[in-house]
Amino acid sequence: MAKCDICGKSLAHGNKISIARSHVSRRTTREFRPNLRRVKAIINGETKTIHTCTKCLRSGKVVRA
Repeated sequence: MAKCDICGKSLAHGNKISIARSHVSRRTTREFRPNLRRVKAIINGETKTIHTCTKCLRSGKVVRA
């Protein structure tokens, strides 16, 4: 399963809603997937390949090798 190794962000579930946005419109389930990237990062002085979300990359929580 897709999961960020830094913050733990993973798959979330919600509803698809039609364009009409009426309370009587039909709803089906959908998945919200995190925007993950596979990067080489320095962790505890070692270079490791991890899966991280782009939010962690932008915020500086990950030091790229």
